[in-house]
Amino acid sequence: MEHLDDQTRRELWSNIQDALFNEQIDQFRAEFLELHPYDQAKIFEEVDDSVRLQIYTYLSPEEAADVMEHIDYEEIEPFLTEMDPRFAAEILSEMSTDDAVDILNELDKEKVASFLTIMDKQSAEEIKDLLHYEEKTAGSIMTTEFVVVKAAMNIRQAMLHLRNEAPDAETIYYTYVVDDEKRLVGVISLRDLIISEEDWLISDVMSERVVSVSVGEDQEEIARMMRDYDFLALPVVDFQQHLLGIITVDDIMDVMEEEASDDYNKFAAISDVDTPDDHAFTSAKKRLPWLIILLFLGSLTASLIGRFEDTLDQVAILAIFIPLIAGMAGNTGTQALAVAVRGIATGEIDKQGKVKMILREAGTGMITGVSCGVIATVVVYLWQHNFFLGLLVGLSIMATLVVATLAGALVPLVMHKLNIDPAVASGPFITTINDIISILIYFGMATAFMNLLI
Repeated sequence: MEHLDDQTRRELWSNIQDALFNEQIDQFRAEFLELHPYDQAKIFEEVDDSVRLQIYTYLSPEEAADVMEHIDYEEIEPFLTEMDPRFAAEILSEMSTDDAVDILNELDKEKVASFLTIMDKQSAEEIKDLLHYEEKTAGSIMTTEFVVVKAAMNIRQAMLHLRNEAPDAETIYYTYVVDDEKRLVGVISLRDLIISEEDWLISDVMSERVVSVSVGEDQEEIARMMRDYDFLALPVVDFQQHLLGIITVDDIMDVMEEEASDDYNKFAAISDVDTPDDHAFTSAKKRLPWLIILLFLGSLTASLIGRFEDTLDQVAILAIFIPLIAGMAGNTGTQALAVAVRGIATGEIDKQGKVKMILREAGTGMITGVSCGVIATVVVYLWQHNFFLGLLVGLSIMATLVVATLAGALVPLVMHKLNIDPAVASGPFITTINDIISILIYFGMATAFMNLLI
């Protein structure tokens, strides 16, 4: 099914809307259910609540669950609130357990307790089990809807079992093999099941080298593992290797988007993501904490300049080049910071070594510093006809770029070592730090060589 653009979706919705308003249930269901659940979800998000309330009466909980799984979990609460609570509970029961858990994690505890009380006992128990796990761990994003077989089964028995269990499983591309105590002992792919002889034993066909993750593993590390191994699913085990659930690739795609957004927010010094629907006051509240911190750091920069007041009084032209040197420091520091944070996030720095990365950044800072310093020296000399002033600016830029590049690389590494998210070494933060460094270098050198400048 091809992806629908907004114009096509609106045209299809016009036809569906006619059937809806004329209460032609069969026609509505035929045309609406022909759409991909993603397109159904986009329609849900665009229409008003009165229209949605009518649509709910024409859909089964299972059909509505397919729609809700394609709506952002953080925005789904209004939809669940507006519908009948029992219908909402039935929708949550029909959803994949991990998706239902993600949604319930966005609701307050009273609503969660209410839905768990209403829904069927089995679904409620499965959801409760996953709700106990800490957020952003394997346990919180895994699903318990998977198929397992015993090693003693033959292929015929396994295929029959798979055929019976597949409708309720989230994926069947991998079938995991457990022993009598439900410990993970192997894995067999759907392809291997299909091409194997019916009388062969699972134990003879399965692979015993199973890559698994602990239930407490961080979701970001799991995303890296699935990227590196190109898995469609990954088993989750406890410390005794009991199989607890699986994590599928669609869940990891959501994790990667979440982690990328989270890192972006921190990199931009925003405490939480801004959305187009946010009120100005809400957006300001998210941005203020970091900005207040940066305000005090900026005040430190201003006080440093004040300490070199005598130097500025004697050579006032030095003030012209403060934005240039501070800006260059901030730019190169942010570049190094971006490389370091990305390397830590993807695991590349662990592979190539922190020392190697630091040496590379030091070399980069030296090359860019010398290049920019020479250019600055020539430009300032031709502009101001003062060789020593040009030399001061050039040397200051060279030293600043080297130090700022190293700072941009070292700050996130130190934070990572201290188990602090390196993304909090955000662009504005490292820029302010490098402003302080550049001012100290520039005015320190200017004070030291004052006799040559006057």
